[in-house]
Amino acid sequence: MNRQASAPLLANEDPRDSFDDQERELLKQESRKQISRERRRMCLCLGLAVVLASAAAITTTYLLTKSTNTFTPGRSRNVIMMVSDGFGPASQTYGRSYWQYINNHTEGVKTSLDDILIGASRTRSSDSLVTDSAAGATAFSCAIKSYNAAIGVDPNGNPCGTVLESAKANGMLTGLVVTSRVTHATPAAFSAHVVHRDMEADIAVQQIGDYPLGRQVDLMLGGGRCFFLPNTTAGSCRLDDRDLIKESRSYGWEHVVFNRDEFKDLIGEDEILPLRTMGLFHPSHMNFEVDRIRNDKLEPPLHEMARVALKSLKKWTTRGHGFFLMIEGSRIDMGAHNNDPVAHVHEILEYHRTIQVVRDFVADNPDTVMISTSDHETGGFTLGLQPDPNTYPDYLWRPEVISRAKVSTEILTSDLILFHTANKNDDAFDIQGQASRRHQTQDFVRKEILEKGLGITDATEEEIEYLSNADTIPNDILRYLGHAISRRANLGWTTMGHTGVDVNLYAASSVQNGNRILDRLRGNHENTEIGDYMSWYLQLDLPSITEKLTKSADKWFKPKSKFFTAEHSHSLHEETGH
Repeated sequence: MNRQASAPLLANEDPRDSFDDQERELLKQESRKQISRERRRMCLCLGLAVVLASAAAITTTYLLTKSTNTFTPGRSRNVIMMVSDGFGPASQTYGRSYWQYINNHTEGVKTSLDDILIGASRTRSSDSLVTDSAAGATAFSCAIKSYNAAIGVDPNGNPCGTVLESAKANGMLTGLVVTSRVTHATPAAFSAHVVHRDMEADIAVQQIGDYPLGRQVDLMLGGGRCFFLPNTTAGSCRLDDRDLIKESRSYGWEHVVFNRDEFKDLIGEDEILPLRTMGLFHPSHMNFEVDRIRNDKLEPPLHEMARVALKSLKKWTTRGHGFFLMIEGSRIDMGAHNNDPVAHVHEILEYHRTIQVVRDFVADNPDTVMISTSDHETGGFTLGLQPDPNTYPDYLWRPEVISRAKVSTEILTSDLILFHTANKNDDAFDIQGQASRRHQTQDFVRKEILEKGLGITDATEEEIEYLSNADTIPNDILRYLGHAISRRANLGWTTMGHTGVDVNLYAASSVQNGNRILDRLRGNHENTEIGDYMSWYLQLDLPSITEKLTKSADKWFKPKSKFFTAEHSHSLHEETGH
């Protein structure tokens, strides 16, 4: 497959070019104003003694210097980049409304995101108006547009330095906290360089440190254990026999934990992780929050991982260096891919909890900036539905429908498929036996799937008949269940993929003159400008990292031309995780 770079539609200017020019002009204007004020003051002081004149001169020098210094010398600057994967504006409205409902709040009560809304981000990639997560995250990490499926590479498939790698080169600590596989698109785009997101086995190799820059991540928490295990191990996703858990020791990794109990034992009462720790809490993606809480000993929630990561990075940061941490609410996106309003909203609420944890940290720690945005919207989600195009829709929202559901449609689909598989051989029964088996299947669908799982007590015969068919395709079951509960709650979906709409941009800062620092993010921006902003604030040098990577690319990097073929399919990167 040949892809060519193309400029973003309706965007002929590179927004990065204006950043430094705007800042310099702002500083020049402020300096000119300050000089003018001081000159007037000097004129009034001509009749004063020499001592007073000298004091005024000293004051002038101090004020002019202060006006051009944005940061306090010797203090650590921290950036917390938060990615709410697949989270569009409608999803924020949905999450807020549902949260207000279950907590009996009035409509005026705000979520942790609402009062830090600062602008919007445009999401297109270099080759499409509708981006995928790989290109979206690469726009944040490398501050460039690239093609869909690109992981830390430019439109030509060449490695590009990331903000995480450049932060590490500046002596900062780094971390990744996600609920997807750590080798999945978003965390990968900050910590690896491959021409296609499906290359997760190669991504894992780079994440442990086996590439020219060496180990770049100090804390890495999420799922994806299967890509670190050799193919001789049950549940491995690798095609080779490399044991990356074992190999990681030689790159400085000191601790690897696989469940929440091990995690708690390691952090202790102070909730401090040792540096160079990996938490791989699931073979693939971590569970949806609505499913995780049924057995919370297996996996920590996102807000807990974020809190521990922040406390740990603060503990181990040396003066003057700071840290960069990327936190992703990964499975917000996957709930929307499934058109599952239950999984989707519980992921949103957990992201809100995580936002509050981060905001509390920002408020207590000077020179810290947090940014929260989405790589794209998923599902074409709408609050409002017109089931019959010939009938005027009801303007209703039924949160009680969502509140009765206890399980994600992903789990229910799996349960139903297992039931069908165990009972599919109808040839072993006579007609009477087949009728009995059919009744058992319908009873299972009605009681276990619809009533106990989704809280649907008014299932139609058509719904029960459809779900009782053992030949129904799993993905069709998934969508059917999602739409069954969405329809009852008056929620709509237009796709099981992504859309190209702008997404909300949020930010908070504890920096002195913080409003001025955040002014750069106000308004509507290309997603690359968020990468530019982090690079500017942390004074990073991404081109120098790119140069280091490309100098030795022939020894470690698999070029685009050797990977793409006409027959290549995106078999692994289905964002639902199935």
